[in-house]
Amino acid sequence: MTHDQVLTLRYAAGSDVGKHRSGNEDSAYATVRLLAVADGMGGHAAGEVASAEAVAVLEELDTRLADEDLGEVDLGEELAEAVRTAASRLTERVADDPALTGMGTTVTTMLWDCPRFALGHIGDSRCYQLRGDTLTQLTRDHTMVQTLVDQGRLTPEAAERHPSRSVLVRALLANMPAEPDISLHTAQVDDVYLLCSDGLTDVVGADDIQRVLTEVATGTAAPEEAVQSLIDLANEGGGPDNITCVVAHVVPED
Repeated sequence: MTHDQVLTLRYAAGSDVGKHRSGNEDSAYATVRLLAVADGMGGHAAGEVASAEAVAVLEELDTRLADEDLGEVDLGEELAEAVRTAASRLTERVADDPALTGMGTTVTTMLWDCPRFALGHIGDSRCYQLRGDTLTQLTRDHTMVQTLVDQGRLTPEAAERHPSRSVLVRALLANMPAEPDISLHTAQVDDVYLLCSDGLTDVVGADDIQRVLTEVATGTAAPEEAVQSLIDLANEGGGPDNITCVVAHVVPED
């Protein structure tokens, strides 16, 4: 990348109910400034409410920043504040409708001032970066099995098959303080980023994810095609959960 080269995103988002769920509790959002995936939890459609509320707050942030000079914006603090606001919204919804008690959601989101971005994360949805031949998971799952892996009590291979791999130790919940991980990054031209719910990663391995994202990086596939390919792979693997993906390719601005 030359010093005067301006970068932007080509992006796409998609979601599928999967093979075994009657409804879709995931939500997604994608613009050139903000990308997000939220995977809701809670019975009686409460998970759908929780993920939609979280994404609605992020959409409000995106709208508010549309006319601002993002060079003057603290991207990380803006994302952290949005996640805190989302937690407050969940608390308000539960107060208004006690039937929603216990609802919550994961949130994985990127706020862009390309090439720099902030990454906010809580739960077990994920963000991957493909740079060259290297696929990197930029987020850490907030799950019990990941805690055991971190402590050396469980191997990563065993964690992938563990029956309690989806048990969260941190999520966005009503009446609970929001504690997202916030990190700052700088993208490079032809980086490809994937945000996804665990409906993808529970059944599709890193090799397949890397293969699909490489097709985007090399221009063989558009982000829209990659999103559909990943959803198809998850459904071919049994589709046990809702599947949501956002794919973004860092490219020179026309």
